[in-house]
Amino acid sequence: MKNLLENISTPKDLRKLNREQLPQLAKELRAFIIDIVATKEGHLGASLGVVELTIALHYLFDTPNDLLVWDVGHQAYGHKILTGRKEIFHTNRQLGGIAGFPSIKESKFDAFGVGHSSTSISATLGMAIASNLKGEKEKHHIAVIGDASIASGMAFEALNHAGVSNANLLIILNDNAIGIDPSVGALKEYLTKVKTDRKLAAQNNIIKALNFDYSGPIDGHNLPKILSELNRLKSVKGPKFLHVITTKGKGLQQAEEDQVTYHAPGKFDKISGERIKKATNLYTKYQDVFGKTLVELAKKNDKIVGITPAMLTGSSLKFMLEKFPERTFDVGIAEQHAVTLAAGMATQGLIPFCNVYSTFLQRAYDQVIHDVALQNLPVIFCLDRAGLVGEDGATHHGVFDLAYLRCIPNLIVFAPRNEIELRNILYTAQKGLKNPIAIRYPRGTGKILDWQKPFEKIEMGTGVCLQKGTKTAILTVGTIAENIIEALKLVSAKLTFSHYDMRFVKPLDKNLLKQIFATHTSIITVEDGTIKGGFGTAILEFASENNYRHKIKTVGIPDTFVEHGSVSKLQHKIGLDVQSLFNLLRASS
Repeated sequence: MKNLLENISTPKDLRKLNREQLPQLAKELRAFIIDIVATKEGHLGASLGVVELTIALHYLFDTPNDLLVWDVGHQAYGHKILTGRKEIFHTNRQLGGIAGFPSIKESKFDAFGVGHSSTSISATLGMAIASNLKGEKEKHHIAVIGDASIASGMAFEALNHAGVSNANLLIILNDNAIGIDPSVGALKEYLTKVKTDRKLAAQNNIIKALNFDYSGPIDGHNLPKILSELNRLKSVKGPKFLHVITTKGKGLQQAEEDQVTYHAPGKFDKISGERIKKATNLYTKYQDVFGKTLVELAKKNDKIVGITPAMLTGSSLKFMLEKFPERTFDVGIAEQHAVTLAAGMATQGLIPFCNVYSTFLQRAYDQVIHDVALQNLPVIFCLDRAGLVGEDGATHHGVFDLAYLRCIPNLIVFAPRNEIELRNILYTAQKGLKNPIAIRYPRGTGKILDWQKPFEKIEMGTGVCLQKGTKTAILTVGTIAENIIEALKLVSAKLTFSHYDMRFVKPLDKNLLKQIFATHTSIITVEDGTIKGGFGTAILEFASENNYRHKIKTVGIPDTFVEHGSVSKLQHKIGLDVQSLFNLLRASS
């Protein structure tokens, strides 16, 4: 049988096929995705689940003239392959290659850049309103959103607006009952009932109540049915909503059976589906240091609760859930709610550990300021995936947290140098701390085997000296200190340099800083956050306030959005790897 996919580079090529050929194309597209992701890694399950839907959308609609927005973008691999990126798809998520998410800089078929959830309806509604204002009455605007993403507050805000508009908007709910972890909440339970109770869908329908033309639920893997329904909806004016049922990981047995693991499984055998075992790593992931330590603390302190917005596995709050399910709360993709929920708990004497990826806390900035810091409530924010995170790229790098948090009154900001420091600050934070605190730590493993040592309390606002020198003081926060430690090993004039782990970006250890400025002629600050407004800026402010005239050099993430690629390659590119730091120190000595 002739291979169809090899002759398809754009949707125009796709539209030359007859409908009877599309199921074969679906098989080939799945095989292509599996073949590449098996060796290059990436987000597998979501893209396998929407193969038929992807083909149907590009077959029936005039993309890119008709505008198609994929929420988050985990599911957009098939879309990329069919829209001119098949030959370079093997570069997906690699430095210099195509992005893991849709990007308006990458292709005219990517109508909107995504990476964080629940933006698709708002963006597509904006496009549809713009088309109305420009007189483009026949243009179609399509948002594909998952059942986990649609439960987010922003999605509801957009639905509320869209329902009273005359926008030519089609929202497709890709309902597979799972995001990264299984979906949660009352809306998820409602959608589950709708799948089995057609009367509920017809008579007691939330979406219909919001003035949408609702259809479904339909089988998202039945191409004739999808094509028929999409073709009908093309002629329906105003806001429309199609409920599609899919299976995440469709076409690969292991991915269907273990949807959490195969969301992003790493390398696997493309035939059997079995994951390829990585070399045993004796070190512990920072997320597991957090998760295991929290359980240890919760056993002795019954006021401790854990909160996460849809990241039970990624944050390792799964350990807390296993031991204390009644004290563990997965609130779904709802960072704003997670933060204010924690604030409410704190007013009643509970000790909430609110675990949010650094990049996602940006979504709850007002709540951090207004609901937590303004009231000085002792919420403990645990910011996983801080700094550069690697292949997920600009939408996921956690590089702004030090800058956007340190300007908030009452909020303590701490970055542990290693696993022991993380463990000790978690212990300290639940021992009657009167202020909110943000603890930021990276993705990946540490470098200490025996990190589960007896707890030691950390004095708030104190730094430590790691190496004493005579001329230049290097000030670091967080795990980037390890790169400086390694770079100093290569420096011949070691005694020239002192190295201080400041630990706290707020409050700064002013007594230690005064000693440093009194005994050194120059200062170098190093951080894995943006140098605009971050830790280095805090040191510059301190120097200005105290009339110091030292030469101060700030090193960190440059004032740009860093692309995707391995952490090691990205650090080298921006000058934060060991060799680059060594070159910097050698030039400074």
